[in-house]
Amino acid sequence: MAKNKEQTVEERLENLYKLQLIDSELDQIEILKGELPMEVADLEDEIAGLEKRIEKLEGQLGELEDEKGKHEKNIKEANMLIERYNQQLDDVKNNREFQALQKEIELQQLEIKLSEKRIGESDTRINNKKETLDAAKERLDLRKKNLDEKKVELEEIQKKTEKEEDKLRKESETARKRVSDRLLKSYDRIRTSYRNGLAVVSVERDSCAGCFNKIPPQIQNEINIMKNIVVCEHCGRILVNDELTEKAVN
Repeated sequence: MAKNKEQTVEERLENLYKLQLIDSELDQIEILKGELPMEVADLEDEIAGLEKRIEKLEGQLGELEDEKGKHEKNIKEANMLIERYNQQLDDVKNNREFQALQKEIELQQLEIKLSEKRIGESDTRINNKKETLDAAKERLDLRKKNLDEKKVELEEIQKKTEKEEDKLRKESETARKRVSDRLLKSYDRIRTSYRNGLAVVSVERDSCAGCFNKIPPQIQNEINIMKNIVVCEHCGRILVNDELTEKAVN
């Protein structure tokens, strides 16, 4: 039935209920998948975050190694200067030169002690950083393993449901074309308001099949004559009678 053709209230409700039936089947497939799609997405995000963190940690570790290397170089240069100054002590001509060389040797010895202290601090920081890096890498490996397992599980379900899901999605697209834009907008809004995705429900045992609240007799009569679209005053779902539901199914 074309969307632009004037439809009776009954036809509009029937088309809407047929759409609900199709979308509910799609919902069942999503339930079968469970939380797997979300878990896969969360793991992928966590892995991306861990990879960035590991890259940052490796960069910081490299900087610490460079810093340690500079202090080791300072020690080497200081020792070379001390050796040179000691050799020069043998050739001093006066006390003034001797004291000047001794002062230079002491300064280089202080430089060595300071560099050794800095190296010790760098070693501590390097060891801490390596522990953090190793823990991050271990967590990354575990998350990658978890992701692979979840993907395999999800792919197995998708293989089983792929054909049926594609078929239902096409049917849903076709069914949506039979519903007016205004009614479709309300339908989508109601569907997203509830976890079970039910926007169109029947009246069962004088109650709304969506929220199970009682429907007054006068409202039930209004639903049955189908002159207007009636919504549940408690949950806002669109209500249809048993006759229409049976007709839609058949």
